[in-house]
Amino acid sequence: MKLKFTGLFLLCFLTGMYTLHAQDWRTEREEMEKKFKLTQEDTAKARWRKGGLFNVNINQGTLSNWAAGGDKFTFSVASTFTGYIAYRQGRKTWDNVLDLAYGYVRTTSLGSRKSDDRIDFTSKYGYDIGNHWYLSALFNLRTQFTKGYLYDSVPPQLTSRFFSPAYVLLAPGFDYKPNEALSVFMTPISARFLIVMDDYLSSIGAYGVDSGKHVLYQMGAYVSVNYVKEIMKNITFKTRLDLFSDYRHNPQNIDVFMTNALMLKVNKYITANLNVDLIYDDDVKEFINEKTGVKGPRLQVKEVIGIGFSARF
Repeated sequence: MKLKFTGLFLLCFLTGMYTLHAQDWRTEREEMEKKFKLTQEDTAKARWRKGGLFNVNINQGTLSNWAAGGDKFTFSVASTFTGYIAYRQGRKTWDNVLDLAYGYVRTTSLGSRKSDDRIDFTSKYGYDIGNHWYLSALFNLRTQFTKGYLYDSVPPQLTSRFFSPAYVLLAPGFDYKPNEALSVFMTPISARFLIVMDDYLSSIGAYGVDSGKHVLYQMGAYVSVNYVKEIMKNITFKTRLDLFSDYRHNPQNIDVFMTNALMLKVNKYITANLNVDLIYDDDVKEFINEKTGVKGPRLQVKEVIGIGFSARF
């Protein structure tokens, strides 16, 4: 009987230990599964990053019997949007950036005019090959929303509109990114398509297209330098410089596109912005030289200053 009791006790003890061990194992497994699930979710979130910044600045003024002079009524609005979606996994990267801008001015004496107009989309895929270098492929589209005019003649001269011009760039190359602030993309060979969809602008050979044609194909070297840095607390500087040399037509005359933005965050909803853009395109010959009276390419400069509402998401 004692032996049977001892055997029964050992059997119950072992069964209990097994049950407790099984419960502990299930609990541990469930905890590990939860952690693994969270890790997967966190990893998936880490792979994709997205965000954006929207700014709008509005100014209005009215004068009545004002001895100092000026327009009776002025109104202006300027808005910008920057959005990005970025993907990271192992050695692979994919960055997408959309920049939009539009400004409008209305005065009693000059009527309605736009003060800013830009659509700029860049998509860049890269594969890390070591030492901060990436084997990359880049796509860029630049155009505008509405018609643009030169007001030095009566009536004003139409010079641009949506997809007139549009610059479409395709470029395989190398991207040097020593840190999160700086990116230098370079390639000895790229394809650029200059598109002029407007029939009138096409007929006069605007932006270098052959008269009556809508597309000009260019092949050349391309460099794009991008830098974004918070230079002081709540002050961010952003710049981009694009250089393109067309091998097929005057390669020594390098096309330049440069945009600079200085952003000051006043508080959660108020920001101040200074934007300066520079463009030189040897094929844009719409500007009259004041000394010679001859049309030709000139350095294009645009400056926009604004204080207004901002929303970050």
